[in-house]
Amino acid sequence: MVLQRVSLITIGCFDLPQVRKFYNDLGWEETDHGYADYAVFKTAGVMLSLYSVKKLAQDAGLELPDSQNVFKGVTFAINVDEPKQVDEIIGQVKVVDGKIISEPKDEGSFRSASFADPENNIWEVAYNPDSTFDERGAMLTI
Repeated sequence: MVLQRVSLITIGCFDLPQVRKFYNDLGWEETDHGYADYAVFKTAGVMLSLYSVKKLAQDAGLELPDSQNVFKGVTFAINVDEPKQVDEIIGQVKVVDGKIISEPKDEGSFRSASFADPENNIWEVAYNPDSTFDERGAMLTI
């Protein structure tokens, strides 16, 4: 049996310094494990790293994507404790010139919005009243 665990997610970047700056500007703190062409951010649950998309493609033996402006078929989520945090995060994304995909909206007791980083990696920001988190902020239930 393979452990059912996600420890690290890596985003392949065409312009790593630009994407790194975006996440730093959001206030995300890098760990000491990064270097010039690799950045690692500690989040509440999973570590998030940024690395050259060219090098990732080479390592995987796959073709390099043609463009950074295509949907990659993956989205990320920031789940929050309170509905107002959705608006606060989207507000901060606007301050650092992130691309807002959808403004905060309510759907019943849920609240969500979404944004893209400079290379169109899509993030949902969501409040779900049934979600629970551990003391670090890692999601336990959805």
